[in-house]
Amino acid sequence: MLLRLSSLSTHRPAVLALLLACLLLAGSARAADDYTQVQQLQSAGQTAQALAAADAYIKEHPRDPQMRFIKANVLSASGQAAEAQALLLQLTRDYPELAEPWNNLAVLYAAGGHLAQAREALQNALRVQPDYATALANLGDVQAREALQSFERARQAKADDPQLPAKIEALHGLWGAAPKPAAAPKP
Repeated sequence: MLLRLSSLSTHRPAVLALLLACLLLAGSARAADDYTQVQQLQSAGQTAQALAAADAYIKEHPRDPQMRFIKANVLSASGQAAEAQALLLQLTRDYPELAEPWNNLAVLYAAGGHLAQAREALQNALRVQPDYATALANLGDVQAREALQSFERARQAKADDPQLPAKIEALHGLWGAAPKPAAAPKP
């Protein structure tokens, strides 16, 4: 559409809206590129560079939940669980309406053997997004591990119950072998 200068004033709101939309799309594309860059650096084993790039982006956009979430994943994958957990916990406080930080926080809790906290975090994820399949599966894993712990404690308290060994064996069969108590569900 070719606009003459005289018609520019009558079309000014539309032109401004178009310019604003173009700027927003350009900003979104840049953010997506930044997200991809951090993830690619992490995949290439360049954790320090990935964290530096994430920190630089977060410094410019401190409220961006996506980059903070990506950074938490980089931290977690690099063995910095406490830092990842702190970042995810802050994300759940800042954005309680996002299910993914709750789910990933639960994974870290479960990996640390804190199954009750993991269950609670997964229930929060499911309050936000009831059909979140990953959180549902993770909740099932956490509940199965809690059941295994209860059955093992019951066996210790009353070793002559003939049903407990079969239940314990069935739960062990879910993981192919005796699971470690702090084994983590799927992220």
